[in-house]
Amino acid sequence: MLLALDTSTPLVSVAVYDDTAGHEGTVLASLTSDRPMKHGESVAPLVEQALAGAGVARGDLTGIVAGTGPGPFTGLRVGLVSARVFGLALGVPVRGVCSLDAVAAAVSSSESFVVVTDARRKELFHASYSSDGRRLTDPAVSRPADVLAGLPEDTLVVGPGVLVYPDAFARTGGPTTVDAAVLARLAATGATTEPEPIYLRRPDAVAPGPPKKVS
Repeated sequence: MLLALDTSTPLVSVAVYDDTAGHEGTVLASLTSDRPMKHGESVAPLVEQALAGAGVARGDLTGIVAGTGPGPFTGLRVGLVSARVFGLALGVPVRGVCSLDAVAAAVSSSESFVVVTDARRKELFHASYSSDGRRLTDPAVSRPADVLAGLPEDTLVVGPGVLVYPDAFARTGGPTTVDAAVLARLAATGATTEPEPIYLRRPDAVAPGPPKKVS
Protein backbone atom coordinates (compact mmCIF):
# COMPACT_ATOMS: atom_id res chain seq x y z
CA MET A 1 0.00 0.00 0.00
CA LEU A 2 1.68 3.20 -1.19
CA LEU A 3 1.17 6.85 -0.29
CA ALA A 4 2.37 9.14 -3.09
CA LEU A 5 2.71 12.91 -3.15
CA ASP A 6 4.07 15.56 -5.47
CA THR A 7 4.78 19.24 -4.81
CA SER A 8 6.88 20.06 -7.87
CA THR A 9 4.22 22.40 -9.31
CA PRO A 10 2.07 25.12 -7.69
CA LEU A 11 -0.49 22.42 -6.80
CA VAL A 12 -0.11 19.46 -4.42
CA SER A 13 -1.12 16.00 -5.60
CA VAL A 14 -1.64 13.07 -3.22
CA ALA A 15 -2.69 9.48 -3.93
CA VAL A 16 -3.15 6.17 -2.16
CA TYR A 17 -2.28 3.18 -4.33
CA ASP A 18 -2.77 -0.53 -3.67
CA ASP A 19 0.28 -2.13 -5.25
CA THR A 20 -0.86 -5.62 -4.26
CA ALA A 21 -4.00 -5.61 -6.43
CA GLY A 22 -2.75 -7.46 -9.46
CA HIS A 23 -0.30 -6.33 -12.14
CA GLU A 24 -1.76 -2.87 -12.68
CA GLY A 25 -2.48 -2.03 -9.06
CA THR A 26 -5.44 0.06 -7.95
CA VAL A 27 -5.76 3.78 -7.26
CA LEU A 28 -7.78 3.99 -4.04
CA ALA A 29 -7.74 7.78 -3.73
CA SER A 30 -6.33 10.69 -5.73
CA LEU A 31 -6.60 14.34 -4.66
CA THR A 32 -5.19 17.63 -5.92
CA SER A 33 -5.13 20.89 -3.98
CA ASP A 34 -7.21 23.80 -5.24
CA ARG A 35 -4.99 26.52 -3.75
CA PRO A 36 -1.81 27.22 -5.73
CA MET A 37 1.42 27.90 -3.86
CA LYS A 38 0.09 26.59 -0.53
CA HIS A 39 2.27 23.50 -0.26
CA GLY A 40 2.96 23.69 3.46
CA GLU A 41 -0.68 24.15 4.34
CA SER A 42 -2.00 21.55 1.88
CA VAL A 43 0.12 18.39 2.21
CA ALA A 44 -0.98 17.09 5.63
CA PRO A 45 -4.75 17.73 5.14
CA LEU A 46 -4.69 16.14 1.68
CA VAL A 47 -2.87 13.09 3.01
CA GLU A 48 -5.47 12.65 5.74
CA GLN A 49 -8.34 13.11 3.26
CA ALA A 50 -6.80 10.62 0.83
CA LEU A 51 -6.26 7.98 3.51
CA ALA A 52 -9.79 8.46 4.84
CA GLY A 53 -11.27 8.31 1.34
CA ALA A 54 -9.34 5.13 0.60
CA GLY A 55 -10.28 3.55 3.92
CA VAL A 56 -6.60 3.02 4.67
CA ALA A 57 -4.93 3.54 8.04
CA ARG A 58 -1.42 4.94 8.26
CA GLY A 59 -0.25 1.63 9.64
CA ASP A 60 -1.38 -0.10 6.44
CA LEU A 61 1.14 1.82 4.34
CA THR A 62 4.20 -0.08 3.17
CA GLY A 63 5.95 2.73 1.33
CA ILE A 64 6.01 6.44 0.54
CA VAL A 65 6.63 7.82 -2.95
CA ALA A 66 7.59 11.45 -3.59
CA GLY A 67 7.99 13.43 -6.78
CA THR A 68 11.61 14.61 -6.96
CA GLY A 69 10.98 17.39 -9.44
CA PRO A 70 12.54 19.28 -10.99
CA GLY A 71 10.69 22.08 -9.30
CA PRO A 72 11.11 25.37 -7.48
CA PHE A 73 13.09 25.02 -4.25
CA THR A 74 10.50 25.76 -1.55
CA GLY A 75 7.57 23.74 -2.86
CA LEU A 76 9.69 20.74 -3.80
CA ARG A 77 11.36 20.71 -0.40
CA VAL A 78 7.98 20.64 1.37
CA GLY A 79 6.98 17.45 -0.41
CA LEU A 80 10.25 15.61 0.06
CA VAL A 81 10.60 16.57 3.71
CA SER A 82 6.99 15.51 4.33
CA ALA A 83 7.63 12.17 2.62
CA ARG A 84 10.71 11.54 4.77
CA VAL A 85 8.81 12.45 7.94
CA PHE A 86 5.98 10.05 7.07
CA GLY A 87 8.45 7.31 6.24
CA LEU A 88 10.40 7.80 9.45
CA ALA A 89 7.27 7.88 11.60
CA LEU A 90 5.84 4.74 10.00
CA GLY A 91 9.10 2.88 9.56
CA VAL A 92 8.56 2.37 5.82
CA PRO A 93 10.87 3.10 2.87
CA VAL A 94 10.68 6.38 0.97
CA ARG A 95 11.35 6.36 -2.76
CA GLY A 96 11.52 9.05 -5.40
CA VAL A 97 10.24 9.39 -8.96
CA CYS A 98 11.11 12.22 -11.35
CA SER A 99 7.96 14.34 -11.65
CA LEU A 100 8.49 14.84 -15.39
CA ASP A 101 8.51 11.05 -15.80
CA ALA A 102 5.09 10.88 -14.14
CA VAL A 103 3.67 13.31 -16.70
CA ALA A 104 5.26 11.34 -19.52
CA ALA A 105 3.83 8.05 -18.25
CA ALA A 106 0.33 9.48 -18.63
CA VAL A 107 0.85 10.57 -22.25
CA SER A 108 -0.71 8.58 -25.06
CA SER A 109 1.36 9.33 -28.16
CA SER A 110 2.72 7.59 -31.23
CA GLU A 111 5.62 10.04 -31.46
CA SER A 112 8.33 11.51 -29.26
CA PHE A 113 7.42 14.50 -27.12
CA VAL A 114 8.69 16.98 -24.54
CA VAL A 115 7.36 17.48 -21.00
CA VAL A 116 7.51 21.00 -19.51
CA THR A 117 6.73 22.39 -16.06
CA ASP A 118 6.94 25.95 -14.79
CA ALA A 119 10.36 26.90 -13.39
CA ARG A 120 9.38 30.53 -12.80
CA ARG A 121 11.82 33.34 -13.68
CA LYS A 122 10.36 33.10 -17.21
CA GLU A 123 11.82 29.59 -17.63
CA LEU A 124 10.63 25.99 -17.94
CA PHE A 125 11.90 22.68 -16.64
CA HIS A 126 11.85 20.11 -19.44
CA ALA A 127 12.96 16.72 -20.75
CA SER A 128 12.46 14.80 -23.99
CA TYR A 129 10.75 11.40 -24.21
CA SER A 130 10.27 8.63 -26.74
CA SER A 131 6.78 7.61 -27.82
CA ASP A 132 6.72 4.88 -25.16
CA GLY A 133 7.49 7.36 -22.36
CA ARG A 134 11.20 6.59 -22.01
CA ARG A 135 13.23 9.65 -21.02
CA LEU A 136 15.79 10.58 -23.65
CA THR A 137 17.44 13.60 -22.00
CA ASP A 138 18.25 14.68 -18.49
CA PRO A 139 15.93 17.28 -16.95
CA ALA A 140 17.01 20.82 -17.84
CA VAL A 141 15.86 24.41 -17.34
CA SER A 142 15.56 26.85 -20.27
CA ARG A 143 13.66 29.79 -21.59
CA PRO A 144 10.51 28.72 -23.48
CA ALA A 145 12.10 29.74 -26.79
CA ASP A 146 15.02 27.36 -26.15
CA VAL A 147 13.11 24.27 -24.98
CA LEU A 148 12.89 22.79 -28.49
CA ALA A 149 16.46 23.66 -29.48
CA GLY A 150 17.65 20.95 -31.87
CA LEU A 151 14.12 19.51 -32.20
CA PRO A 152 11.46 20.09 -34.88
CA GLU A 153 9.26 23.12 -34.21
CA ASP A 154 6.14 20.93 -34.38
CA THR A 155 7.33 18.58 -31.61
CA LEU A 156 4.47 17.75 -29.24
CA VAL A 157 4.86 19.54 -25.88
CA VAL A 158 2.85 18.47 -22.82
CA GLY A 159 2.73 19.17 -19.11
CA PRO A 160 1.82 21.98 -16.71
CA GLY A 161 4.20 24.38 -18.44
CA VAL A 162 2.04 24.63 -21.55
CA LEU A 163 -0.64 26.37 -19.47
CA VAL A 164 1.86 29.03 -18.42
CA TYR A 165 3.17 29.67 -21.95
CA PRO A 166 0.29 28.66 -24.24
CA ASP A 167 1.70 30.49 -27.27
CA ALA A 168 5.29 29.29 -26.98
CA PHE A 169 4.84 26.00 -28.85
CA ALA A 170 3.21 25.00 -32.13
CA ARG A 171 1.68 21.78 -30.76
CA THR A 172 0.65 21.15 -27.17
CA GLY A 173 -1.40 18.54 -25.34
CA GLY A 174 -2.18 16.88 -22.06
CA PRO A 175 -1.78 15.89 -19.38
CA THR A 176 -1.18 19.32 -17.84
CA THR A 177 -0.77 18.14 -14.24
CA VAL A 178 1.53 15.88 -12.24
CA ASP A 179 -0.62 13.03 -10.92
CA ALA A 180 0.62 11.38 -7.71
CA ALA A 181 -1.28 8.23 -8.70
CA VAL A 182 1.05 7.88 -11.69
CA LEU A 183 4.04 8.37 -9.39
CA ALA A 184 2.79 5.45 -7.34
CA ARG A 185 2.23 3.30 -10.43
CA LEU A 186 5.78 3.95 -11.61
CA ALA A 187 7.14 3.18 -8.16
CA ALA A 188 5.24 -0.11 -8.12
CA THR A 189 7.13 -1.14 -11.27
CA GLY A 190 10.46 -0.39 -9.62
CA ALA A 191 11.13 2.83 -11.57
CA THR A 192 12.39 4.74 -8.54
CA THR A 193 15.38 6.74 -7.37
CA GLU A 194 16.59 8.04 -4.04
CA PRO A 195 14.21 10.73 -2.70
CA GLU A 196 16.60 13.56 -3.51
CA PRO A 197 15.34 16.81 -5.06
CA ILE A 198 16.17 17.82 -8.62
CA TYR A 199 16.62 21.58 -8.25
CA LEU A 200 18.75 22.40 -11.34
CA ARG A 201 19.52 25.82 -9.89
CA ARG A 202 20.12 27.52 -6.56
CA PRO A 203 17.19 28.68 -4.38
CA ASP A 204 16.07 32.31 -4.52
CA ALA A 205 17.11 32.88 -0.92
CA VAL A 206 20.69 32.04 0.00
CA ALA A 207 22.74 32.69 3.09
CA PRO A 208 24.88 35.83 2.83
CA GLY A 209 28.60 35.41 2.46
CA PRO A 210 31.15 36.63 4.99
CA PRO A 211 31.39 40.42 5.31
CA LYS A 212 34.06 42.09 3.26
CA LYS A 213 36.99 43.57 5.08
CA VAL A 214 37.09 47.34 5.13
CA SER A 215 40.55 48.66 4.44
